[in-house]
Amino acid sequence: MNLEQIKNKKKNKKRNRFILRTSILVVLFAALAFALVSNLQADNSVYQVGDQAPDFKLQQINKNNELETIQLSDFKGKGVMLNFWGTWCKPCEKEMPYMQALYPKYKEKGIEIIAVSLDNTELVVGGFIDKYDLTFPVPHDKTGEVRDLYNIGPIPSTIFINPDGKIERTVIGALTLESLEGYLQEILPEQ
Repeated sequence: MNLEQIKNKKKNKKRNRFILRTSILVVLFAALAFALVSNLQADNSVYQVGDQAPDFKLQQINKNNELETIQLSDFKGKGVMLNFWGTWCKPCEKEMPYMQALYPKYKEKGIEIIAVSLDNTELVVGGFIDKYDLTFPVPHDKTGEVRDLYNIGPIPSTIFINPDGKIERTVIGALTLESLEGYLQEILPEQ
C-alpha cells in the first residue's frame, strides 16, 4: 500500500466517523423535538387544593353487578369523596368498611362517596362489592383515564371535593374511621 492509499483510507475513516456522528446527532435532535412537542400538546395539569375538580364519566358497578353511567358533575352541590382503589390493595380493603359505615349518615347530609376502582375486570370488583356489601357508587376506571386525569400515583388516594366542585383536600394512603369522618365534615354542604 502506498502513501497515497494510506492517506485516502484515513480520509475515508474520518469522513465515515463524521457521517455517523452527524446521523446520531440528527436522530437525537429529532427525538428531543418530538418529546418537547408531545409534552406541550399533552394536558399535564396537576389539580391542587382550590382547583375545580375535573369532570369525568365512568361506568358504575352497582350492587346487582349491573353497569350504569356515573358523572362527577351530576353531584354538583354535594360534597364528594372521590377514592381511588384496587381490590389487590390491602390498605384500600381496610378502609372500605369505614367508608361503608359512614356512607348512609353522610349521604343524608349531602355527601356522596365515589370509590373509583382501578381493577382490570368488573367481575373482580363485583365480588368485592358483594363481600363488603358496598352501597356507594363504585365506577370502574379500566383504562386509567380518570386516574391519569387526577394524576393519581399510589393507592389508596382520596380527593375531597366541596359542594362548589372545588378540591378541598387530597389524601394519599389509607384513612382511619376518625380521619375519614373529619374530612367528610370539611365538605358538608351548608344547611
